[in-house]
Amino acid sequence: MTERKDIRVVILGDSIVGAAGDPRGMGWVGRVASKTPATEPRIDIFALPVPSETSGQLSERWKEEAGRRFSTATENRLVIALGNTDPAAGISISRSRLNIATILDDCRRAGIETFLVGPTPHHNPALNNDVEHLATGYEDVAARRGVTFVDCFRPLVGHSGWNEELAASEHHLPGQVGHGLIAWLVLNRGWYEWLGIDPEN
Repeated sequence: MTERKDIRVVILGDSIVGAAGDPRGMGWVGRVASKTPATEPRIDIFALPVPSETSGQLSERWKEEAGRRFSTATENRLVIALGNTDPAAGISISRSRLNIATILDDCRRAGIETFLVGPTPHHNPALNNDVEHLATGYEDVAARRGVTFVDCFRPLVGHSGWNEELAASEHHLPGQVGHGLIAWLVLNRGWYEWLGIDPEN
């Protein structure tokens, strides 16, 4: 049996990729990392948030940001935590889809495995109809390419804990409950299978 290379995972997205809003300072990425066996193979996770980032801005930075952390000696993997800011920024769903599709296609050509975490509900309920359509569009882009997509919109839009934290946050960020919910969704919707690891080992 061939020994696997070490794995480097770069996670890109807006401020929700960081631990902002979480009093425990872990965020959902920290919670996922803590539940991810990091030996045999070694797995290094690099989270690179940019607050209020649109899909267009993400498409402009991903290659340089990820490339500086990838290595020819490792399995290189990219997680995109898709933001919900495009509708408020006036970006059409077709343009949002194209931005992400282009990244996924570039990654496939470069041999980089990808994983998408869908947008979360917006703190402004009036925008959630657009965010739902955005999430559906992203899910279709992923499905057409055989890429794992984790829906965070539908499980959270009516969740009382999620909505209470957003309402109580001055900066409209999820707290301990919200980050925990995202981590649960990621861990239980294909994370281990995507990495090709057994969580029990």
